[in-house]
Amino acid sequence: MEWIFLIFIGFIAGTIGSLVGLGGGIIVVPAMLFSSGFFTIFEGVSPQTAVGTSLLVVIFTGLSSTLAYMKKKKVDYRSGLIFFIGSGPGGIIGAYANQYLNTDSFSLYFGLFMIFVSVLLMLRDRLKPSARQLGEKEIVRTYQGEQGAEGVYFYKPVPAIIISFGVGFLSGLFGIGGGALMVPAMILLFFFPAHIAVATSMFIIFLSGLTSSVMHAALGNINWLFALALIPGAWAGGKAGALIASKLSGKALISLLRIVLILAGLKLIYEGVF
Repeated sequence: MEWIFLIFIGFIAGTIGSLVGLGGGIIVVPAMLFSSGFFTIFEGVSPQTAVGTSLLVVIFTGLSSTLAYMKKKKVDYRSGLIFFIGSGPGGIIGAYANQYLNTDSFSLYFGLFMIFVSVLLMLRDRLKPSARQLGEKEIVRTYQGEQGAEGVYFYKPVPAIIISFGVGFLSGLFGIGGGALMVPAMILLFFFPAHIAVATSMFIIFLSGLTSSVMHAALGNINWLFALALIPGAWAGGKAGALIASKLSGKALISLLRIVLILAGLKLIYEGVF
């Protein structure tokens, strides 16, 4: 029964993570930490083990959903690799810092920040890129919109790398997959369309998960048996989430992202207070 539960958790985490670009760690970590009252196999699981195991599973969620998004040509590989320049090292440092973390106070403030980000997403439609904003150092990308019209998004590489470093650090620290902040940053700061932000985020999460998992494995923070049970569900969920996302409009996807961010923020606030 315990192993069926893990497969189910992996599927739910993979589906939701792939659907909104979060990676799924916000479900796997609390599921492992708070299920000891129902399943004895989770007794004694430390936050470090939960985070390390989650990040290993995130690799397969990221790979599965990236392959699915690739078929729909939603992944911006060039932008993903630029963001990974920051998120890769950030994930390694965050994974190392995890062993010294006192989560209570940080969880509270991080949860409040995630809710704040979800509110900012309400203002997205008021922030529109214009030709006057473009400069020589911006990387400009075009895409085909939902109604067939051509759109544009752009960013400067250096700020993008700095921001992604912070996102990668938090990913390695909390095992959240990074997309909880990366997707809103892409949408709000760099005007990525929602579908491309989600798909590219999963590509970055796959790469970041590889690097941060190496650190967690070296520190002995991975329960390999749990991971083997979680991975099949996460792989299937990654594909299911990408399929569902392709059926939703950009606005619907952003609304779903806001709901997930609020729920994740409330969870972190609860952990920080209680």
